[in-house]
Amino acid sequence: MPLDPALAPVFPRTAVVSPQGRLVIGGCDTVALAREFGTPLYLFDETELRENCREWLHEFRSRHPETAVVYAAKAYLGRALAQLIAEEGLGLDVASGGELAIALAAGFPAERIYFHGNNKSRREIEEAVEAGLGCVVVDNLHEAAMLNEIAVAAGRRQRALLRVSPNIDPHTHRYISTGALDSKFGVAIGTGQAEEAATELLAAPGIELLGFHVHIGSQIMELEPHAEACRELVRFAAAMKARHGFEARVLSAGGGFAIQYVRDTAPPSKAQYAEAVVSAVKEGCDEHGLPAPRLTVEPGRSIAGRAGVALYGVGARKEIPGVRTYVAVDGGMADNIRPALYQARYEAVVASRMNDAAEERVTVAGKYCESGDVLIRDIDLPKLWADDILAVPGAGAYCLPMASNYNAALKPPVLFVREGKARLVRRRETYEDVLRCET
Repeated sequence: MPLDPALAPVFPRTAVVSPQGRLVIGGCDTVALAREFGTPLYLFDETELRENCREWLHEFRSRHPETAVVYAAKAYLGRALAQLIAEEGLGLDVASGGELAIALAAGFPAERIYFHGNNKSRREIEEAVEAGLGCVVVDNLHEAAMLNEIAVAAGRRQRALLRVSPNIDPHTHRYISTGALDSKFGVAIGTGQAEEAATELLAAPGIELLGFHVHIGSQIMELEPHAEACRELVRFAAAMKARHGFEARVLSAGGGFAIQYVRDTAPPSKAQYAEAVVSAVKEGCDEHGLPAPRLTVEPGRSIAGRAGVALYGVGARKEIPGVRTYVAVDGGMADNIRPALYQARYEAVVASRMNDAAEERVTVAGKYCESGDVLIRDIDLPKLWADDILAVPGAGAYCLPMASNYNAALKPPVLFVREGKARLVRRRETYEDVLRCET
């Protein structure tokens, strides 16, 4: 049977309830998987991942055929996901040497990789140039000089975009806002520094400047900030053509497209995001007499987020009469720090008893030694008992990449599920793994 319609948008589209009242995702019984692989356990619905890739491609290319959809690896990356992204025809945006190493180990085509980051090391830039990456997104003048030096020494001309800061408020949490003037990312348009950086890149013999990039933040629930960022990007490109004769071939609108985490807050659709971005770019180019550029966009969370579900085993209860009831699970901030870091909100269901009615209001706490280790505060659920399996949707993005070994916790395994089959793509860490780097 189908899920509660209010919860369906936060779970993968294959999620249903079995005749036994259990949560089924990708044709797999989540309770059976939790018993087999242990908890915490992260599931990715492969069908949801692929559908999201295809929908983003369709929505942008149907409006602007010359669009590259580039998956933002920081949302989550493993070899299996990199291979899936490559099969679906997307590019890949990496932000570190480690993410680059995963991509290359997965056989991801280097020419479809973009390298981001505000403080790339010399070694990382050398690795990018040596691998023949399709594009390095230059974040500052220090990096521009280093990239030019390394490319010249390698006898290459590295293709690049310049990341500019348009000073736009994206109306999201300040920790994930990246397009304001007071930001560590990019060079500001308003101060004249972006123009200075562009002229230096144009004069660099080891760099082929393709165009400009903007990214204003993450989990942006409104359309206008995206549109305004694109308008500013086009205005800057027009100024560079007028003053320096440089015609940008590529404009990148970045990402930050939101997903639904809780039943009462829905973001715009993929079609609405695509329409806002493409319309702003086209209208800006028409206004300033610029040819239509190749457009790039960078969805990350909106590909991986809804596809991922975390499963936890329920443990202790602590009832404080007249105050609160805490129910602890066997994971928490070591595998999902977002509630502690961003005050992120999540839904949850009892995967083993999907048809039971809510009986109590509880706070779902993690097992780690911090009072802030709370996954969900004040949620109405069936009465929870030890060994119940709790499922938390929307866990596919920014949970595993920020996972830690706090309290020497073991990072959880990852399964891909599809058409009734589950495959282990990352095993659970062991104590030996945790100790391996000790000398």
